[in-house]
Amino acid sequence: MDYRLLWIDDEIELLKAHILFLEKKGYQVTTVSNGYDALDRCAESSFDLILLDENMPGLSGLETLSRIKELTPATPVVMVTKSEEENIMEQAIGAKIADYLIKPVNPTQILLTLKKNIHQREIVTEVTQTAYQQDFGKLGMQINGATRIEEWFEVYRRLTDWELQLAATDSGMKEMLSMQRTEANVEFGKFIRKNYMRWMDDPEHRPVMSPDIFKTTIFPLLNRGEKVFLMVIDNFRYDHWRTIYNEVAEMFSIEESLYCSILPTATQYARNAIFSGLMPNIIARMFPELWVDEDSEQGKNLNEAPLIKTQFDRYRRHNTFSYHKVNDSAAAEKLLAQLPSLQKYDLNVVVLNFIDMLSHARTESRMIRELANNEAAYRSLTLSWFRHSIIGDLFRAIATTGCHVVLTTDHGSICCDNPVRVVGDRNTNTNLRYKLGKSLSYNAKEVFEIREPHRAGLPAPNLSTAYIFALGKDFFAYPNNYNYYVQYYKNTFQHGGISMEEMLIPLITMQGKSRH
Repeated sequence: MDYRLLWIDDEIELLKAHILFLEKKGYQVTTVSNGYDALDRCAESSFDLILLDENMPGLSGLETLSRIKELTPATPVVMVTKSEEENIMEQAIGAKIADYLIKPVNPTQILLTLKKNIHQREIVTEVTQTAYQQDFGKLGMQINGATRIEEWFEVYRRLTDWELQLAATDSGMKEMLSMQRTEANVEFGKFIRKNYMRWMDDPEHRPVMSPDIFKTTIFPLLNRGEKVFLMVIDNFRYDHWRTIYNEVAEMFSIEESLYCSILPTATQYARNAIFSGLMPNIIARMFPELWVDEDSEQGKNLNEAPLIKTQFDRYRRHNTFSYHKVNDSAAAEKLLAQLPSLQKYDLNVVVLNFIDMLSHARTESRMIRELANNEAAYRSLTLSWFRHSIIGDLFRAIATTGCHVVLTTDHGSICCDNPVRVVGDRNTNTNLRYKLGKSLSYNAKEVFEIREPHRAGLPAPNLSTAYIFALGKDFFAYPNNYNYYVQYYKNTFQHGGISMEEMLIPLITMQGKSRH
């Protein structure tokens, strides 16, 4: 493909050697010696990039730049000029030039700016694709050899990093990466099947899990006399965190880690475990008034503030805390207005429900499914929410207070595409990624089953209650009305089961840079 350049310079005859160099590289170069002719050319033809001198008689470079932007706003313009005046540079940068080069320039400098502004995507695509191909085998060996949770954290980080890099390119490697991620989740499912009950039997030697967050992360900060905001974004995956990282990094210094959610990876279990510091069966036994059974019509997360209080009391802590649930912009604005008064508390817990609401809306709304029709679009909506909603303002305001922020979640989610048949009675719960009941029928090879719920820290409504968990991208479907059910739920984001996306979740500690 031939790329078309327009070079505007009143001394264009002195640039013949540069132009010949570019033409040998395959570029078509149109030259003009003043701004008026340049505008005529832009009106007649389209160009891939424009090279513009600032110091010209008649229409100045900056005036020409302004009018070119009106005619062809998407075309990159590179200022090539003798002027080193700072105000000229600032005006040019303010007008969104693509680059600024000081004369005399050599052909290699020109070629570099062309590669940056015309060819960047194809170069990045080629380099990224080659790098992933080279890493593919090593990553495969790491997946097959992972025997510790820390190794799975690293596998998941690397897969996510490649997914984000490839998503920004036109590479055909995305399908290969998707297959490798599927393979990783198969092996991760085997790892959880092998180790989960051992972790439950030996809590002292398990990885950091949902009930440990306060003990390992919040209490040490409070012990140092720090003021802390615990921000819990429901359904917040590691790739979502990586997507908003640059937004947050402008405001905070960051320490990043991952931790492991308990099963089921659902709010009722995982978030209540975070706030209480207890496994769900212990909550149900010690605080029956604060635990809501699966078959209850009552909301499953209405007792979070009292559960936090029970954990403070159990550890004989006298720290003050506040609790806030944010479901919409009005609640976020109210919280932002309260920020000065909230600094009197040692701990402020804020639950943000947007991403969870988005995943549910995507299932139920055809329009939202179109807007978030794949993982990249889902991440893009998450970034847009953080960047343009009051939540971004809330984080910016907290960054100025000197308080620490612990940003985490209760569980992630996974896009499910493979139905697995299961049969249960009318009392079986409705979640598509886990089931509990006393008369479940299923293929044991397709699920992770827990027949002794108490050993896994789970309540058992009946003596014969069992739990089963979907693996990878599976979801449970009933045989009756099977085709409709599968069509409705296929390629929807669900949680409750076993996957890296649901179980390996971000735990981020931050402090505002302005106070350093």
